[in-house]
Parts: sequence; C-alpha cells; structure tokens
Amino acid sequence: MSIRTYHRTATVNGRKIFYREAGDPAAPTILLLHGLPTSSQMFRDLMPALADRFHLVAPDYVGFGHSDAPSNKEFDYTFDNLAAHVSGLVDILGLKSYILYMQDYGGPVGFRLFTQRPERVKGFIIQNTNAYMEGVGDAPKGVLLPLWEKRTPETEKPAREFVGLEGTKFHWLVGAKDPEAISPDNWVLDQALLDRPGVQDYQVDLLENYKTNIALYPEWQPAFRAHKPKTLIVWGKNDPFFIPPGARAYLNDLPDAKLVWLDAGHFVLDENAPQVAAEIKATFGV
Repeated sequence: MSIRTYHRTATVNGRKIFYREAGDPAAPTILLLHGLPTSSQMFRDLMPALADRFHLVAPDYVGFGHSDAPSNKEFDYTFDNLAAHVSGLVDILGLKSYILYMQDYGGPVGFRLFTQRPERVKGFIIQNTNAYMEGVGDAPKGVLLPLWEKRTPETEKPAREFVGLEGTKFHWLVGAKDPEAISPDNWVLDQALLDRPGVQDYQVDLLENYKTNIALYPEWQPAFRAHKPKTLIVWGKNDPFFIPPGARAYLNDLPDAKLVWLDAGHFVLDENAPQVAAEIKATFGV
C-alpha cells in the first residue's frame, strides 16, 4: 500500500481549507491538529510513518498554512470559528469516527470537536496542549495576561513579538535535545506566512481569544471523565510554554492514559517521530 501523502483542498463555509491526507480511508482515522506558529507541515514526517495502519487527515486552519487567510475584517478569528471549519471539513470528508492528535492550538480546536460530538472521538493523542491551568507556563502568561486584561498597542507588542521571527524560531528550538536536528525550514517557512500583510493582526486576535479556551476547561474536564477516551500523552518535558504539570493533570480525569515523556520542547516530531509513531501504533493499532 502506498504511503504517499496527498495535498488537497476543500471548500468549507466558503473558505478554501487545505489538508494533507495519507493511508487507506477504510483504516481508523487520525485527525491531526497543529499548533502555533505552524501548520499541518509539522506532521510531514509522522504521516508516512503511520500510513500503513491508519488514515491520516491533517488540515490547516483558516489563516494558517495553505488555507485561505482572509483579513480580520473579513473573518472573525476565534477558536470557535477555527473549530467550526475543521468540523465542516470532517463532515465534507465523511469522517464518522476519528482519533484526535492535538498539539498547542490543536487542543482547543479538538476539545471543541470532542465536546460537540463525543461519540465520534475514539481516542486522544495529546502532545503539549493544555486543558488545565497548571500546565500554562510563565512564558505565555507574560504575553497573554496583560493582553487579556486590556488590549492596547503596548500589550499587543509582546504578542506580536511572539509571532515574529525570533519568537517563531524559539518555539521550534526551545528544549530540543539537539538543535542541529531541527530543520530551519520550520521557522523560515512558518515566518514567511506569518509575515504576509494582516496576518500578525489576526494572530494577535487569536492570542487574545485564547482566554475563551481557559474558560472552557471546566467544561472539558468533566467530559473527559464522562466519556473516558483512550488516551496517549506524548509530552516534550522541556517545553516552557506548556509545562509538565499540564501533562500530569490529564491523569486526574483520564487515569488510564499512558504518559510518555520526551526529551524535547514545545515541538517533538523533528527528533522523535519514530518513537511517537511506535507509541501510537502500540496504543491504537489494529
């Protein structure tokens, strides 16, 4: 069977949504949900490693990667809207059940899908994404809390730096076991998209809107307990953004989850894709 990855688009609510797809559609589906400051390209090495056993779908959110990127005057950049477009793609592709792989922004998107249609979600793969306040490190608090309290040009400045070149490069390199193993294509390509006119404006909108995710934690946690999805947690233990207590907190609500610590930071797949693929196959393989 071919392990080729295909690069496709679909129109969801009038917007072009780009997605990568690999594997046999008859196999169990993993919906791979990316984080900031990147896109589905973060899964480029993982997808071929899983395509012999799973059907993989990795979308770019509106405003990210190769999907449409309207200005914030044409589109309301909220996590509710990002999730609505992923949910719309799920419906267009006819995905009746799936495992959610969630990193960073992928958690708020995926957990919205889960609480809306829990019966479709056959499992979680959680990689450095939060559903607990104890998982939020000092680094994002320093950027986000002033922005949430009052949005001004002054409080926007750290948020804009967060999605500037040095911030993007730091996201990719921080905590890496061997920085020379991390491809500079990651931050160069991500930044080329972030530097398009108007993109930084709506990225700040999303950073401000992140507070809506915190507000949903008390809704998500009981849903974890009620539905008990099979869960694998693969966590870069050197991440200053989403820190190890956030990984351990899931075990309070999902005590049967398997927690695997990786010698990595916010991103883990450049150095650890073979191990992550092996853990996914061991947990969810058929």
